[in-house]
Amino acid sequence: MLFFASPIGLGHATRDIAIAEKLAAPKSEMLFVSGEGAARLIEKKGYPVMDAYRPEKFSVENGQLQQSFKWLMAYYSYYKKCKEIAAGILQKHGGLVVSDEDFASIAVAEEMKRKRVLVTDILETHFTKGAASLIEKKMNGSMRDMMKKCDRVIIPDEGDDRDNFCYVGPIVRDLSAGRDELRAHFNFTRKTIVVSVGGMDTGRYLIEKSIEAYRKVASRLDADLVIVPGPSLQLAESGDYRNLGFVDNLHELICAADLVVSLAGRSTMDESIAYGTPGIFIPIKGHFEQEQGAARLGYKYDDVFRLESLMEEKIGKRNNMAAALGAQRAAKIISSISS
Repeated sequence: MLFFASPIGLGHATRDIAIAEKLAAPKSEMLFVSGEGAARLIEKKGYPVMDAYRPEKFSVENGQLQQSFKWLMAYYSYYKKCKEIAAGILQKHGGLVVSDEDFASIAVAEEMKRKRVLVTDILETHFTKGAASLIEKKMNGSMRDMMKKCDRVIIPDEGDDRDNFCYVGPIVRDLSAGRDELRAHFNFTRKTIVVSVGGMDTGRYLIEKSIEAYRKVASRLDADLVIVPGPSLQLAESGDYRNLGFVDNLHELICAADLVVSLAGRSTMDESIAYGTPGIFIPIKGHFEQEQGAARLGYKYDDVFRLESLMEEKIGKRNNMAAALGAQRAAKIISSISS
């Protein structure tokens, strides 16, 4: 079985790991294809992985997406390179193709008439406006055609199945221990705020604003600050926060925390909800996917300017853990196609 995980961020890799852990097949019978930080994360979990992709970087200043059309065109060029890479891999390796928003591998698998499953929470993109959106509209049409021809499309959200689209609910990783045990393991002795920006270097602005806000309210919060900058960012050390660098168990830190502050990545938001941890989710302005995801939880980009009050309002207001069975359901669907 071949898993192609988009290397843009870490969320695709984390939910693919969650699915893989529910499959009956041993790790040695799975091969992951991804790139950069996502490939490192998959390797840390003990799966064979090819570090093959080098994605185009978003241009972000002060938390705002710049030159979206230029990035879209660069992404199309990247897509064509990925098709060449995927073709070489699929020629050498058989088995079911499972793609997490890596449409290049889906396109090649379609040409080769291979069985294929797509995992995605995006049915179309909205990065551009005006005349440039006509090109994006055409790209969306091609994407929809690929989806229709997949054996299954797994959507990690609630909804009613239709045609080959299967709604499985949020896909999150299992915890290795209960929350109290995790807090002891991480040495969380006071209320703890975890700030995470996933695998993208675009999150530096949010980290800086979070540290600034924390310093203003630290005496009132009586809480510790833990920063998880991920694989792409180097962060200066400081006596008023812990810097954990790149970790492979962010979901457990989220569960153990009393508040998570993050970019509005789908996987982090789903983990926060599943584990009952309150969260503040700031989207990159102009990044339609993050803006839509943040809006469903009541956040927008401008909330970055009121982090102090949000921290005081949200910290410690936990909810009950929610049953998240998306990984099991996705694994069952994949197993039925591969058998």
